[in-house]
Amino acid sequence: MKKLITLLFFSLGMIILSSCANEADPEADKRFFTKFYDNSNFNIAYTPLDVAQTSDGGYLVLGLKTVIVPDGGDVEPPVIYIMKTDEFGNFISDLDVPEGLRMPAPALLKVDGKFYFFCQTVNNSQSIQLMEVSEAGTIAQQVDIGGTYPLAAGVDGSSLLLLNLDLEGRQTIMSKVSTSGDILNAKGFNIGAADGGPYAPESAALEHVQRTGPQLPFYVGKTTNNLYYFNGIYNYSLSTVFTDLIADNPIGVVQGSNNKGGLSALLSLNGGKFATSRFNYGDNYILPAAALSINSPTKSSELGGNPFPELSPNATVRIINIKIDETDRVIYGSNTRGKQIALFGYNPADGTLAGSRYIGFSNSFELASLTPTADNGLLVLGTTYIAGRFPRICLFKLSAEALGKSFQ
Repeated sequence: MKKLITLLFFSLGMIILSSCANEADPEADKRFFTKFYDNSNFNIAYTPLDVAQTSDGGYLVLGLKTVIVPDGGDVEPPVIYIMKTDEFGNFISDLDVPEGLRMPAPALLKVDGKFYFFCQTVNNSQSIQLMEVSEAGTIAQQVDIGGTYPLAAGVDGSSLLLLNLDLEGRQTIMSKVSTSGDILNAKGFNIGAADGGPYAPESAALEHVQRTGPQLPFYVGKTTNNLYYFNGIYNYSLSTVFTDLIADNPIGVVQGSNNKGGLSALLSLNGGKFATSRFNYGDNYILPAAALSINSPTKSSELGGNPFPELSPNATVRIINIKIDETDRVIYGSNTRGKQIALFGYNPADGTLAGSRYIGFSNSFELASLTPTADNGLLVLGTTYIAGRFPRICLFKLSAEALGKSFQ
């Protein structure tokens, strides 16, 4: 019988509320768990960004911590926050990254067993930093790589990908960076002439990175035929740009509608297809096996797709590849209007729906990231609201067996 167990772990003020399926079976508790990480200080808000599994079976969570001044006072800019858990998801330690470092790209990157993220200095100068995180959740190394306003990051083999905004040069820049901080290749793309208006796309991008406005779907990646792509501000719109990082002009562009429409996520599949999604003035569409034209300009509004009215307006979408019982599946994660996290599994060969699963019960939930685990399970990182008011980190581990039942 499933039973609810409340465990309290006091370390640096953190409290874990945990739901376990089988108290007597530790192996089962590793494969499937639910964790809420509370804090007794109600003036602190947590925003999870990404999660990665460490070699000891535990997990590192990258996030933000915001101290809210009571009585309508000013809100301090969020501090970068790192949390370490064990293999059961139990809290071990946490760290507030020094205040001079802010605005992390929302990705915790694992390369050759080490962990990295990009952020920016904000005290005496503004410069992007490459941060290495130890498995214990401490800062192992910091390297200044230059540039401003990191928007998104990813992995390319043993190197890193970075998307950043250069407001002074009026460019969105995509770079390939070594784990020692060397810029291996970089190319800038024109965001358009400045118009000074409050609704200019670059203004929305700046509000995004400073966390003073809505979060936009910036991302970077690489196709199966070795083209790079990013979703960023290009030619006055939030657009997906395909590039070889050599030519000055894009190879292809999927143009959005200012910052009100465009692709919300993209994953390159075999055979030249893509699993993608798009948003358009609040509406959401899923395209699980799209044949995008990457060698010519297209408009995102003309791509069609399956409408998903149950998703929240301009919904956050995450897409990953995963194997379930040796079968390839593409998993979409997003947020519903009913404040649940929705997971949809598709066959990447033809885009047919294999199954769905919803996460959410008495509390509200919002998705941050999806991450496969070493035991063929799935980590779902998100935000929950304790008592409907206090934003806290939550972590769901779905076992390989649970994934098979939902998406096989």
